[in-house]
Parts: sequence; C-alpha cells; structure tokens
Amino acid sequence: MNYDLEKLGLTKEELFSRVDNNELESEKITAPKYSYWQSVFRVFFRKRINIVILAILALVILFAYIYPMIFTYDRYGQLMDGAAKHLTPGEAFKYHGFSIRWLLGSGAAGESTFDAVWYGSRISITLAFVCAAINMTIGVVLGAVWGFSKKVDAFMTVVYNIFANIPYVLFISVMVMLFNPSFWTMVLALTVTGWLAIAYFIRTQVVIIRDREYNLASKCLGTPTFKIAMKNILPFMTSIIVTLLATEIPSYISYEVFLSYIGMGISDMSLGRMIFAAESAMVTPGWGFEFWSPVAVASIITVVLYVVGQNLGDASDPRTHM
Repeated sequence: MNYDLEKLGLTKEELFSRVDNNELESEKITAPKYSYWQSVFRVFFRKRINIVILAILALVILFAYIYPMIFTYDRYGQLMDGAAKHLTPGEAFKYHGFSIRWLLGSGAAGESTFDAVWYGSRISITLAFVCAAINMTIGVVLGAVWGFSKKVDAFMTVVYNIFANIPYVLFISVMVMLFNPSFWTMVLALTVTGWLAIAYFIRTQVVIIRDREYNLASKCLGTPTFKIAMKNILPFMTSIIVTLLATEIPSYISYEVFLSYIGMGISDMSLGRMIFAAESAMVTPGWGFEFWSPVAVASIITVVLYVVGQNLGDASDPRTHM
C-alpha cells in the first residue's frame, strides 16, 4: 500500500525511525498528563452559570468583610435624631445626601440598614465557616475510622443512636440557654454534636468501599487502619465530601437565622438578630426595607453557597473529567 507522504505531512525519516532496544524506555507508558484539581476546575468553569454564581459569591464576601472596614457600623450613632429613623431609601437620600450607605434606608435607631446588613453578614458567614471547619474535620476523620474499624463501629453506633434521637434544634436551643448568647456559645452549640451526623454519613460511604481488594491487601501487609482510611479511602470520596460541605455551610446560617429570629440566637447583630429586631417593621407601611433586606441577603448567601458547593462537588467527581 502506497502512502502519500505529503498529505500526511510527515517525512520518510519520521515515519520509519529506528527504535533502540532499551528496556527502561520500553517500560514507559505514553499518556497525557493528568492533574486531578486542574480537571476539577476545568469542568467547573466549563459552565458559564458557575462563573456568574462565583462572581456573586465573591461580591457578597467582599462586601461582608471589606465594606465594614471602610465604613464603621454604629448602630446608635443616629439614636438622638428622631427624623433619621425608619427612612425609606428615597427619604434617606434626601435627608443624608446620596451615599451607598443609605441604599436600603435607615432602621429603628436611625442606623444605616445597608451597613447593618453587611456587618451582620460577616458574623453569620464567619459562624458558618468556623462551624463547618470544625464539624467537617472531626466528622470526616472520625467517620473514616468509624467505618473501617469494627471496634470503633460498635462503640460509635451506640453513641449515634443516643444523640440522633434528640432533636438537633432543641439541643442547640438548650445549649444557647445554658450559656451567655455569644458568638462562641453558638459555635459550641452547633459543633458539640454537629459532627456526629457527618461522621455517620462518611461511615456509611466507607463501609461500601472498605472491603475492596486494595484495602484488604494493605491490611494484610500490616498497614495501620488510620493510614488506610486517610490514604486509600478519603481521597476516593473527595466529591462526596465537597457535596456534603455544600449542604453544611448554608445550614449553619439557617440555624443561626432561625434561632435568632425566635429570640434564642447570639447577642451580636447578625442577620438573624436583624430579622428578629425588625419583625414589627414587616407589617408597617414604609418600613419593609428594614425586614426584607436581611432576609434577602441571608437567602442569597445560602443559595449561592449551596449552588457553588453542589456544582463543585459534581466537578470533583472523576467520572465528569472524561
């Protein structure tokens, strides 16, 4: 069979080159380079909607952490000025002059609702991240060992059966009532048993894959259980862990908002505390911005965090990297 070398774009030397008889070279496998996290981000950013949602998340975090550094929030700065209280955005612009601070009007103490929303967002987001870091770290590590060690499984199953039958919201409420309603009290209430459900979920996933051949081989070679769990099992569950994290972070914001709304949250002016304080403004004509502003921002934060986490969890599944 004759080949047209010009059509192939190759010279005769390139087509027919001598191969050395090198044992080391023969063992090499020619394959494209693969980076797991590069593939994750490639799949994630392939969807345009993820870029938009990530931009919204970056904007929210920027306002929550940078904006309060630029404009100091003083809740009672306008307390003695009766004309500055309960102003709509239009009335606030006329009274104070045009400024981004009065974009959402003023509250019951004459304070800027815009400032209060982002100050409260910083508290709520920080609370969610701290609780997620603690619960996910303990839950994932303990859950991996729990699912692989039968001795730990027997003990932790009893512990889980005891605490799982106590309503989580009721348990948190009791913890908050026992201590002063502060930021770290809420962190303690959300993390003292919050890791248990995560650990049980990870344990269930580990049980599914713990008896595969490579894990049994590692165990026969004397590899410690903790090392098998950390090296052989958890990396395989990256997408599951990311997806779980996507549901945990928004849930802590929801818990904080709910407990503060019923008067059992933290004493700091978080988003939940703002909603609780502005409850009467919801039904008062002209005062709606005081109530619906923190509700809208809390909803945006939870939805954006959830969607970003879910899509990142899907992208971290190696089956989507094809």
